[in-house]
Amino acid sequence: MYLLNYFYFIIITGFGIKFLFQRAGKVRHPLNKEQMLSFDGPELFWTLTFSTGLLALSAPGALDLMAIRLLVLESLCLIGLFVVKRKPVWSAVSIFYLLYIAWLLIGLSYSPAPSYGFRIILKYLYPLCIMLFASAVVRDGEVFLKAGLYARWVAVVCLIFAVVPGIGILVPGVFWYSTASAIHFISMCIFSLALFYHSGHKKINFYLAILFMIPCILWVFRTSIMGTTLALMVFFFFRYKLKSIPVIVGCLFLFIITIFFIPSIKEKMFYKNDNKSIQTLRSGEISIDDINSNGRFAMWEWSLNKFYQNRELYGTGTGNLQETFYALRHPFGTIRICHNDYVQILCDNGIIGIALFGGSFLFLIFHCFSVYQDKRYGIAVHICAITAGASSAGTLLTMYTDNVINYTMATLSYPCGFYGMMLGLIVGTKMKKDVV
Repeated sequence: MYLLNYFYFIIITGFGIKFLFQRAGKVRHPLNKEQMLSFDGPELFWTLTFSTGLLALSAPGALDLMAIRLLVLESLCLIGLFVVKRKPVWSAVSIFYLLYIAWLLIGLSYSPAPSYGFRIILKYLYPLCIMLFASAVVRDGEVFLKAGLYARWVAVVCLIFAVVPGIGILVPGVFWYSTASAIHFISMCIFSLALFYHSGHKKINFYLAILFMIPCILWVFRTSIMGTTLALMVFFFFRYKLKSIPVIVGCLFLFIITIFFIPSIKEKMFYKNDNKSIQTLRSGEISIDDINSNGRFAMWEWSLNKFYQNRELYGTGTGNLQETFYALRHPFGTIRICHNDYVQILCDNGIIGIALFGGSFLFLIFHCFSVYQDKRYGIAVHICAITAGASSAGTLLTMYTDNVINYTMATLSYPCGFYGMMLGLIVGTKMKKDVV
C-alpha cells in the first residue's frame, strides 16, 4: 500500500508543474458552484500546494519520499517567483526570517553534522518559500478562499481517516502523523472560526471549528491542546481587544477543566493524579515535579548542558543536536528527537538563532494585529490576518514541547501561508472587491 504514495507523489508533482507553467485554467467559484473563474497558472499551483500540505506521502525504505517532496515543493515555489508576473511582498517578517535562514547557513560552517543541518535548513526554508510565493501570487479573494477551503476539505478527509476505526489502513503514510495533523488542525480551527465571524455566521464554519478542536482531546495530545487554547485566546484578543479578557479567562478555565476533569488527560499530565484537583492547584500544592513530561525536562537539561552551555551566543552548529539524537548518542534510550524546537535552536544556533526566529514571528503577530484593526482592508484580508496571527501563536507554543519543524509542510507553513496571502491581498485590495 505504501508504494501507492510514490504514485500519488508523481501525480501531484506532475499537476503542480503543469499548473505552474500553464497560462490559465477554469475553476469553480468557492461560494457559487455555478460560476466559473479563470485562474492563471501560478494561482492554480498555489491552490494545489496550499491544499495538499497535510499529505505526507511517506514510504518506508532508503528513499525519503517526504524529504524529496519538500525539496521539490521548495524548488517549484522558488521557480514560481520568476514565473509569476507579480513581485513578492517583503515585510519585516520575511526579512527577519531570511536573516534566520542565513544564520542557519552560517551554522553549517562550524557544524559537525552538515548533512543533518542541510535537512533542517530545508524544513525552515519551506515556510519562507510559502510566504513569499503566496504574497506574489494571491491578489484576489477568490484565490485565497479557494486555497483555504480546499485545505480545510483535505483536513476533514484526514480527520475522517484518523478517527473512524479501521479505515486508516487504506491510506498508510498518505497523511502526516497524528501529532502533525493535530497541530495542523489549529490553523484549520482558527480559519473556520474566522469564516464564521466574517461570512454571515454560517453554522457549518462554527461546527468545523469545534470539530478541529476535538482530535487533540481524543488523542490526549497535551501539546496541541495548549496550542489550540492559546490560538483561541489570541483570536478573541484580535477581535475584541481588551473586551476579550472575560473570554480569554474562560478559555483558560476550560483548559484547566480539560486537564483535571478528563481522566485520560489528567492521567497523562501528572505522575500521581489521584489527589490532583483545581483546589490543589489553587493552593499551590502542584509543582513542576508533579508534571509527567515523559522525560522531556531531563532531555532538555542534558541537551542544553552539552551543546548550549559556554556556546550561548552561536551554538554548536546547525543539525548537531538532531544528529546526536538520531545516532542515539544520548542517555535516553531510543528517542530520536528532543521534543523542543527552541532547545534545538539554542543548541545549534544559540541566542542569535532564537532572536532571529522568534523576532520574525513576533513581527508577524503584531503586523497581523495591526492589519486586522485597519478598517481600510476588506473581509478577505481580515480573515487572513486573524488566522495567521492566532494560528502562529498556537503553533509557536506547540514548538515548546515538540519538534514541530519536522512536520513543516503541515504545521508552520500554514500560518506563514495565510500571512503571505494577507500581504498579497493588501497589494490587490484597491484593484478588486472583496468576495467573502
